[in-house]
Amino acid sequence: MKLLKGLFHVLMVIILTLVTQVGGLIWILVFGYFKYCKSNWILWKRLSVFCVVYIFSIFTIVPIAASIDNRKMLPVFHETIRPHNMGYVLLCRNYVRYDLYTVLEDVSDNYRDSKYNGLQLVYLDAGFPFINGFPLLPHLSHNDGRKVDVAFVYKDGTRGSHYNLNPSLIGYGVYEEPRDNEFNQTQACEDAGYWQYDYAKALGFNVDKDVSLNEQLTKQLIEQIQSHPKVQKIFIEPHLIKRLNIKNINTKLRFHGCHAVRHDDHIHFQVIP
Repeated sequence: MKLLKGLFHVLMVIILTLVTQVGGLIWILVFGYFKYCKSNWILWKRLSVFCVVYIFSIFTIVPIAASIDNRKMLPVFHETIRPHNMGYVLLCRNYVRYDLYTVLEDVSDNYRDSKYNGLQLVYLDAGFPFINGFPLLPHLSHNDGRKVDVAFVYKDGTRGSHYNLNPSLIGYGVYEEPRDNEFNQTQACEDAGYWQYDYAKALGFNVDKDVSLNEQLTKQLIEQIQSHPKVQKIFIEPHLIKRLNIKNINTKLRFHGCHAVRHDDHIHFQVIP
């Protein structure tokens, strides 16, 4: 029984560290305290304490500590920037370096204009709060606070032009598929043996089929990002670059390579090191 309990704790520490970076350490501290005090509390009470301590830590201690490592938590409740859902916040996947934070503020400030009618910049995965090189799975490159994924701008054809929508429950995996007359990069990558290129489709639950891409505002968003002097690269699927007629300024628009995954469900960009 002791062996099984030990394996359970090891497994939880590994999973929480991989998923949240800080959760494994908080688990060790909380359950280590119970062990030290020889508490006879049953498991659900201990888990409740862990959840409370975890929530408290990620909203108070972690942001302060992350600032020492030149990282800042992206806003949760903000006029022009918000997460796609609270999962990105609760899993500590919403940290960026200060220079990238400034870029996001600069880009989103355009939405203060009345013509955007309450539009916000919606972010997806960014980075963890600590340690360069620590992987933000399943991404290959979100490991230094200089990269962030932001959502396309969508519209609702049945209820009018409602902003800040997304057809995907998690923000990924509902693609803007290439049309018959457009180059199909996905098929080219899969034909070359890169089976993982399309894997997010299995995770992208389409929760609102009436929502469609707002091509005009998505183009404007990409152009705003591209025009910022601190932005180094933008990854987006080739057929969307052509469809939206986006000019490639200073070759910032790049193809990410078949070893990565599709980018016709979000915009990835990164700042100059």
